[in-house]
Amino acid sequence: MENSTQNFQRGFILLGLSDVPHLQIIFFFLFLIMYLMTLSGNVLLITVVRINSKLHTPMYFFLSNLSTIDICFSSTIVPKILINTLTMDKSISLVGCGIQMFFHMALGASECILLAVMAYDRFVAICRPLHYQTIINKKMCFVLASISWGGGFANATIHTPLTFQLPFCKSHNVNHFFCEMPPFFKLSCKDTSLNEIVMYVAALIIILFAFLLTLISYIRIISTILKTISSHGKDKAFSTCASHLTVVSLYYGTIIFMYLKPRTAYSPEIGKIMSILYTAVTPMCNPIIYSMRNKDVKDTIQMKLFQTR
Repeated sequence: MENSTQNFQRGFILLGLSDVPHLQIIFFFLFLIMYLMTLSGNVLLITVVRINSKLHTPMYFFLSNLSTIDICFSSTIVPKILINTLTMDKSISLVGCGIQMFFHMALGASECILLAVMAYDRFVAICRPLHYQTIINKKMCFVLASISWGGGFANATIHTPLTFQLPFCKSHNVNHFFCEMPPFFKLSCKDTSLNEIVMYVAALIIILFAFLLTLISYIRIISTILKTISSHGKDKAFSTCASHLTVVSLYYGTIIFMYLKPRTAYSPEIGKIMSILYTAVTPMCNPIIYSMRNKDVKDTIQMKLFQTR
């Protein structure tokens, strides 16, 4: 127990994605490109929404919230990956690890809830157009956004202290590239059943509920499209829905894999791949899939951001 306390106090070593030099260089540039694309895409979207009054609608209000989450989510994890990939020192302090885990859990859960909120918003807009402004009014927008942010931070407030109450006497080497719960359970010499039960319950409530709400919303949207829209319009609508569902399924699917899979079936290497998909890939894809293909957004970029004098 004394040894575990010493290891715990001096922090952890993040083993990262690989210790092969040429692979580390590849990973560094891969993450750097994804991070720069995430920042530029999401900052651009937030700027476009702010400068174009036509985009001051519930849909773009939620998209701005999503972009803010994605910027913070990536910034919680990717800069540390870049530093650890370039340097020999792969350590992270106890406080740094706790902060990283807290914001990762908070922002990840917030995005889960917000994606469901956005799907519901589109469902009301397409399936209940006459009641849209009544249902999704300004007050409701702030309530739904507050639930998304509040639910995420409540989730992190529960999980982070529970995780760091465990004694890590097996090792302080974390076989991962950031501080995430499943790899930490493997380091503990204490029974982690309580932590796992709490994790599964939270995942069922937040992730599965949000995913089912999103799925039901898109099923209803597709059903309405089939009944009311012309053949040409259907192709465009289906293309939009398919791209949205692809990104949503990628995000929810990888998180479900990470947080609803039994501990005995957890594989560190597969876990790393899953984590890359939802911490780096989806934040990069979201602004492109959800808005950059939108005519109003493209027109604003061309007219107001890149206009020639």
